[in-house]
Amino acid sequence: MKRRGSGILLHITSLPSPFGIGDLGPEAYRFVDFLVEAKQSFWQLLPINPTAPVYYNSPYHSTSAFAGNPLLISPPLLVKEGLLDKGEFETLPDFPGNKVDYHGVVDFKGILFQKAYERFKTKRDDDYERFCMQESPWLNDFSLFAALKIHCAGRAWSEWPRDLRDRDPAALRSAEQELIDTINREKFLQYIFFKQWGALKEYCCRKNIQVIGDIPIYVQHDSADVWSHPEFFKLDENKQPLVVAGVPPDYFSKTGQRWGNPVYNWDVLKQTGYGWWIERIAYNLKKFDFIRIDHFRGFKGFWEIPAGEKTAVNGRWEEAPAMDFFTQLTKKFACLPIIAEDLGIITPDVREVMRHFEFPGMKILLFAFGKDLPFNPYIPHNLPQNCVAYTGTHDNNTIRGWFDTEATPDEKKRLFQYLGRDVARDELHWEMLRLLMMSSANTIITPMQDILGLGEEARMNTPATLTGNWKWKLLPDHLNPSLAKNLREMTEIYGRA
Repeated sequence: MKRRGSGILLHITSLPSPFGIGDLGPEAYRFVDFLVEAKQSFWQLLPINPTAPVYYNSPYHSTSAFAGNPLLISPPLLVKEGLLDKGEFETLPDFPGNKVDYHGVVDFKGILFQKAYERFKTKRDDDYERFCMQESPWLNDFSLFAALKIHCAGRAWSEWPRDLRDRDPAALRSAEQELIDTINREKFLQYIFFKQWGALKEYCCRKNIQVIGDIPIYVQHDSADVWSHPEFFKLDENKQPLVVAGVPPDYFSKTGQRWGNPVYNWDVLKQTGYGWWIERIAYNLKKFDFIRIDHFRGFKGFWEIPAGEKTAVNGRWEEAPAMDFFTQLTKKFACLPIIAEDLGIITPDVREVMRHFEFPGMKILLFAFGKDLPFNPYIPHNLPQNCVAYTGTHDNNTIRGWFDTEATPDEKKRLFQYLGRDVARDELHWEMLRLLMMSSANTIITPMQDILGLGEEARMNTPATLTGNWKWKLLPDHLNPSLAKNLREMTEIYGRA
């Protein structure tokens, strides 16, 4: 990210697909080809870990920080592997074309995956054996966790029988023997996921497209990570969180945000040399070229809330060892290609950590047209080179949606003054993109919805809401030569090709 470049934010679930959800199959390769045609350099994703309907299918609430999401496995690629017959999905459910049907996908792909697994069991695959051995530090715990979740009717691990909850060795051995087929099925799905992901990542590499992954700083309490490493989190004797994560009250929320994730016991992590985190970073650097870390400020100081509190009001700030942590990481990795999510109120000590390790932060164009113009830090003429500038993120409205439903008359006036003219609504997304393209920011990333000029109906997520999120999908005709040409010409003229 030391040179000028641009890219697109599009999660895999949002790719076109007849199977109810975007996946790692042909449409993913077609999108990479579109990026090449449009002279883009980056493809940014949301987390690709497992999702669950009970957590509203959010990629930021996963049962594992390491495992991949089986729903992203491509059925046509399973046909190429000889694990499915094409006729087994010739008749598809009536999936909607423009949004993900998570419940339908879980049922439909679950049947296909079982058929593929039954065929796989009859074969010998040395690559599979190698995968299971190489990934055993996380795969064994995750596959047993997933099998026990099914066995315990989906209950959280903290509600399992005490011997399983507390990982009694004899109980775990007994469970492994009883659930061996389910465990092996979970390992098979992870093998297939990472085989398909690895092939797609290699294709990106050959096409000179760099992939930006996403790591939520916190993990879900009901996850294989907390179950297998409870000592790294602040839990009580019943393995329930003593305190949970969130952010304090601010201008946007009088009660703050109570996320509910368990917070890290940084003293214990430090005593172990941050081994779990080092493994997590290393694992993600194998999968991605860059990693964006969500809520980066939590490495320096975090807001912890007593678990019994229903809001974030009665929390308190606790220190975290950011400088020591990242110093240890620099000893393990030749470079740390990290993007720090630094949105919101960020204190000088967090900025110092970013400056010291040269981590670029994020700048959001939709935040740029407030009363503090021309001194606003997000306005293009104030952007530093070492940043990643966005029109918006997955948590923001689209440009069109913001203009139609959120921007005040004064913000619209300042926007038009900055552009030097009034702009028609159907041209606004290109003019906003042009502002970022001509800025000094080394890297700009634009959500696909803004490239297309879509409205609020295409928003990916609305924070503090639980339903209706993570569903938007591209239509097959969205990616066309005309769109690629327009984006390519703008990319070239501003020196980002």
